[in-house]
Amino acid sequence: MKLVVAITGASGVQLGKKFVDYLPEEIEVHIVVSNNALTVESFENKQVTLHTSEDIAASVSSGSFGVDATAIIPCSMNTLAKVACGISDNLATRVAAVAIKERKKLLLAPRELPFSAIALENMHKLASLGVIIAPPVMGYYSESSTLEEMEKFIIGKWYDALGIQNNLYERWSGHE
Repeated sequence: MKLVVAITGASGVQLGKKFVDYLPEEIEVHIVVSNNALTVESFENKQVTLHTSEDIAASVSSGSFGVDATAIIPCSMNTLAKVACGISDNLATRVAAVAIKERKKLLLAPRELPFSAIALENMHKLASLGVIIAPPVMGYYSESSTLEEMEKFIIGKWYDALGIQNNLYERWSGHE
């Protein structure tokens, strides 16, 4: 599987990093990041290909590269709005546009709270196109007791949505 992970915005960057950290080794990962040196540095120990957001001609910007899925974690409201309006002025928005046109899985994890009516309208528009809108929302039935367990639950649910096998959280087994 070829997977693009774009990290937009500043809040929630650690979730994007952990999403990459927990990925199975057999997945070919391409990361799109801003020029924020600290973000880039945090991925140096993982087998990934790094792309800057300004590199609009990167391999992942073309449908012929064959990306299977794209996740934007976190997804800033600016990125969400651009994707909803078809604006692809950087690599993150370009790979999202390619995912939509190629009918590939695209997961957006909007990170702002509360959502404005404009953001909700953009999410609705994208969801009607088949985009997976998956904010980092805690599932209380998971009975997570630590921040790490909560993050694993959220990341595991994102993996589920993208078809990535995982055992990051306790699955519902019905009534005992």
